Amino acid sequence: MSEVKVKKETNLSDPAEIENRIKELCQQFPHGITDQVIQNDMPHLEPQQRAMAINKLLSLGHLDLLRNSSGLLYRMKDAQTSSKMKGSDNQEKLVYQIIEDAGNKGIWSRDIRFKSNLPLTEINKILKNLESKKLIKAVKSVAASKKKVYMLYNLQPDRSVTGGAWYSDQDFESEFVEVLNQQCFKFLQSKAEAARDSKQSPMVQRNSSFATSHEVWKYICELGISKVDLSMDDIETILNTLIYDGKVEMTVIAAKEGTVGSVDGQMKLYRGVNPVIHPTGLVKTPCGLCPVFDDCHEGGEISPSNCIYMTEWLDF
Repeated sequence: MSEVKVKKETNLSDPAEIENRIKELCQQFPHGITDQVIQNDMPHLEPQQRAMAINKLLSLGHLDLLRNSSGLLYRMKDAQTSSKMKGSDNQEKLVYQIIEDAGNKGIWSRDIRFKSNLPLTEINKILKNLESKKLIKAVKSVAASKKKVYMLYNLQPDRSVTGGAWYSDQDFESEFVEVLNQQCFKFLQSKAEAARDSKQSPMVQRNSSFATSHEVWKYICELGISKVDLSMDDIETILNTLIYDGKVEMTVIAAKEGTVGSVDGQMKLYRGVNPVIHPTGLVKTPCGLCPVFDDCHEGGEISPSNCIYMTEWLDF
């Protein structure tokens, strides 16, 4: 007869077994477990036994106590963090956990106060203490230059916080973007001219005039005009601005998985185009593109005399 394996049940009379089982559950669910998860796993465990086991694990520093919209959460404590947080009080641990949950997008001190229910003076004191321990760092956000967001010290800030390659010290690098625009368009124009000079059939010329975003990215990297590392997404952002300007067109083709520049079996191709008819001078003025042109009249709420776009255009 084949041997039948019987699952060993947790000995509910042994506190150590209960504590070990709770730690096993926390390892299975890294984001944390609720009382309901413990109760479902050990339905015959008395509430008092469960509370005693949890309190002991908390006092020994094996678990972190968190709070979310559904109630309390218990999560295994990271060994490296727990050594740095040794000696910290519960308020400091709570603030650290809130900042940790915010990830690389960070969190404002106002939101920390809302989630922790601690006074602002106490939060500022805790934040300075955590910064001095190099557990967290303050990062200026491009969304609000006068406000700082807090995140864990070892995290790389999200692009929504720093603005990515287009910002330097919260200032938009318009000249850098303009240079990239010109060089990307120059590359696509040269590829289109090479296709026309090939004297091949019109269809072959058209197909060979396209370039992938990876080819454009490689060309820009080889030029060495950027002091920061540009990604494919950065180059595609520049190419999109050229599309909006009517200088470039894009098409999407199917591509094999693993092909350089392909995403989800698709690849974007770009080529420089020349406008059939050049726009008239009126279109280049603010009035030529104004969405509220029909509502604009002298003496009205919208009028040429108080139009900020017209003023900026005339100053230019």
